[in-house]
Formats: sequence, structure tokens, C-alpha cells
Amino acid sequence: MKIAGLTVAYWAVLVVALLPIMCAGLAKWGMFSKARREGGYDNHNPRAWLAGQKDWRARANAAQANSFEALPLFMGAVIIAHQLGAFQTRLDVLAFIFVVLRLLYILLYVADMARARSAVWALAFAVNIAILFT
Repeated sequence: MKIAGLTVAYWAVLVVALLPIMCAGLAKWGMFSKARREGGYDNHNPRAWLAGQKDWRARANAAQANSFEALPLFMGAVIIAHQLGAFQTRLDVLAFIFVVLRLLYILLYVADMARARSAVWALAFAVNIAILFT
């Protein structure tokens, strides 16, 4: 199925590429209006500021890093599947499932539900491999 000329799987690549940005925004949420000297967001040294966060903000930042790590394999798998002429409906469904699992993964990470998060990560990885071999 195509939407605006792109398959659902290609749209999923765009969504997955935006997930790290969403995680970074979540880690910074509510800290832009707070003064830097009071612990507010430091745009002069953002990486150090993020590295100094605790609890859910630190986990959102870690989810950002993991989202960047998951992106290349997903992009490659979708592109390879398209080039090899994969059955489009199956590819679209698997890509959609991957997006849902990655969103769930981020929510579980931020909520500090480590076991469930790891299980969802493993499922998403398996779906990614399935995309590659579709």
C-alpha cells in the first residue's frame, strides 16, 4: 500500500528515524523554561546536561541512544526487502509492528520496567530480522 507515493514500510522508516528526536525532547521536557543555574536545560552544553540527568529523564536519554542504534538495521532491512521484491503487505505489516514495538519499548524504558522493556526489545529485533528475510 502506498501513501503519498511511499509504502507503509518506508513511512515506518521515517517514524523510526524520528523516535530518537522524540526521546531527546522527552528527556528535556519542561526544562526549557527553568534557568540553567537552577538545573534547567543547558543548550550551551546539552550532552553534559543530558548525561547529568537522573530517573526518567536519564532513561529517556538512554532510549534516545538505543533508538539511534536500532535505526540502521531497520532502514537496511526495509530497503533490502523492497529491493528483493518482498511481498508488500507482509513487509508493511512487519514494519508497522516494529514501530509499535519500538514505541512500547520507549514507554517501558521511561517507566523503568526493565524486564518488559528487554522482552519488547527482543521482539522488535526478531521482527527486524523477519523484515530482512521477507
